[in-house]
Amino acid sequence: MTGQLWSHRRVMLSIAVFSCITNLLMLTGSIFMMQVYDRVLTSGSVPTLIALSAIVAVLYIYYGFLEVVRARLMGRIGRNFEESLRGRVFDAVAMLALRKAPSTGGQPIQDMATIRQFLSGQGPFAYLDMPWVVIYLGVVFGLHPLLGIAGVVAAGLIFALALLTERATRRPVAAATTATIAASAMNEEARRNSEAMHALGMRAMLRDRWAREQQTALDASTEASDRGGIFGTASRVFRLMVQSGMLALGAWLALKHEISPGTIIASSIIMSRGLAPIEQAVANWQQFLSFRKAVTRLDQVLAAVQPVKEPMPLPPPKGLLEVENLTVVMQGNEKPILQNLNFTVKPGTGLGVIGPTGAGKSTLSRVLVGVIEPARGAVRLDGATLDQRSEADRGRYVGYLPQDVQLFDGTVAQNISRFAKEPDAKAVVAAAQLANVHNLIMRLPEGYDTMLGEQGARLSAGQRQRLALARALYGDPALIVMDEPNSNLDAEGEAALDAAIRAALQRGAALVIVAHRPSALQAVGDVLVLAEGKQAAYGRREDVLKQVTRPRSVSSPEGTQRVSATPTLAIPDIKA
Repeated sequence: MTGQLWSHRRVMLSIAVFSCITNLLMLTGSIFMMQVYDRVLTSGSVPTLIALSAIVAVLYIYYGFLEVVRARLMGRIGRNFEESLRGRVFDAVAMLALRKAPSTGGQPIQDMATIRQFLSGQGPFAYLDMPWVVIYLGVVFGLHPLLGIAGVVAAGLIFALALLTERATRRPVAAATTATIAASAMNEEARRNSEAMHALGMRAMLRDRWAREQQTALDASTEASDRGGIFGTASRVFRLMVQSGMLALGAWLALKHEISPGTIIASSIIMSRGLAPIEQAVANWQQFLSFRKAVTRLDQVLAAVQPVKEPMPLPPPKGLLEVENLTVVMQGNEKPILQNLNFTVKPGTGLGVIGPTGAGKSTLSRVLVGVIEPARGAVRLDGATLDQRSEADRGRYVGYLPQDVQLFDGTVAQNISRFAKEPDAKAVVAAAQLANVHNLIMRLPEGYDTMLGEQGARLSAGQRQRLALARALYGDPALIVMDEPNSNLDAEGEAALDAAIRAALQRGAALVIVAHRPSALQAVGDVLVLAEGKQAAYGRREDVLKQVTRPRSVSSPEGTQRVSATPTLAIPDIKA
């Protein structure tokens, strides 16, 4: 992300040049006052006063023009920063959630907005103008050494106030940020699980947990604001005192005839302008700290999820699925969830996957569609591993119906077509008809253009599952993976599912179906039994189901576990 900011170095250089010119133009007022006091008033020349006023007006107009230009340039840098990074940030948040990494929630999105707002605001100008403090102090030294010494002391004290502000607010700002992230994660969790929270009477307890984090964030934020406010006010008061003190010191020097009356006013104006960047930096210190922390957090998120290089496009697969020595180990676990799985699903054939709870069935379905990467072994589609195809390319040829149906806030057609930019209307209707959900859709208020709401809130669980089935079938994918596809279906829905499975097999697709209820396995030819992440049995459906309903050990000459089952294997809900 630092490189992204560095890419704007030419624009930043232009802004720095404009800052130099604007700071030079800020001397206009002090020079004008010196000329008025030392020349116009002593000579009584009205033409001189008019000429000086005209010059000052032109310089101020030019100053205003440059201020507008540099403000717009900084605004464009902030905007371009967000436009160029938002895709990567979105992908990073999605990938971290996919990996079940510690939740960042929407914090990276907020951090991106924080960085943009700081870059587009007045904060950066304080730091761009900071080097001119030395130049202004040099000008004041040129007017009189005592005035310069007073200015240096004043600048040093204001800078010390800035450092004290940072030290005083560092801890509460960090605490507020941590508590805010935790509270946001709790709120999102409660929103996702609102039904269980309400039905089980958990709202008050969860609200109290969330309120405690919110209160912690609020207390820390108030503490940081109070401390920053004290030092900010002290800085402004001290600057006013310095301005009046410079007038007093200048008057004393004028009484001693060491400077002219015009120098009194000029030194006060120059010193005020010289201290302005320091005071502005103190005033924007909280925003700067938030900016700095946002940059650090966003760098960490983007470093955790590196951009994926787009692989070379491959021909469309025919649907040959090969699983070779597949082993899956989840982060934080030493014991493999899946271990040494080997099987093949040819085009036009189906494989049923059964096993007790916790055997790794859903994990296998996620590995087959590329959601989880194997620790060892490979999943190949027409000979190519899944990572040899881009995510978008893989998505065109793979249909997936997860156990936990996830629909998105959009129209029915958008959900079925997977939010394609140019969806094929005929393919959308064909998929819906294949899933036997077309008539249901037509009874919705706006048919295929009906907005579903978040998570398909307008539909029942069974309707959502059938709509997700249509989405899995959209575009005639070569490989279709279904995890508990009939868990929420009635008899009509199961009949539609069976018809859809048979139609997909007939056109040559490869199917993998994870199921507890045997009705989903009627059309498949082979069955794989998982037990404790291992391949307990694998063979023809009739033979394997007979084995698991009457457990006995069968060993093969090759030492494999084909058409075998362990005596202790227990698979609920499976009946021959």
